[in-house]
Amino acid sequence: MRVRTISPSEIVQAQLDAYNARDVELLLSFYADDCAFMDLAGNVTLGDRAAVRALFGKTFAQHPQNRAWSANRFSVGNIVVDHEIIEREPGGERIESAAIYVVKDGKIARLLMGRPD
Repeated sequence: MRVRTISPSEIVQAQLDAYNARDVELLLSFYADDCAFMDLAGNVTLGDRAAVRALFGKTFAQHPQNRAWSANRFSVGNIVVDHEIIEREPGGERIESAAIYVVKDGKIARLLMGRPD
């Protein structure tokens, strides 16, 4: 029997689905142990899963109706690029960002994010 591999784009979507379910542990399961979040200049803003757990736990506690989606997505090999929109509450303020995911060995290893000035 052949095992189907999940594509980098499917991994990114699955973590976005976990984000929208506000399930921190499921969300973290899509990230590598040594994952890093960076700004677009390459500066590390979060350096490991513990920091990611703390960030999402705080975000979900402060914004219980928070949700996000990809307005546009494309991938090149193991790199997935999203135009993401975050809404803190239904009909509320929207935050747009560019998100570049680097997937290695079936996990998100790096996430580079930038928002318009």
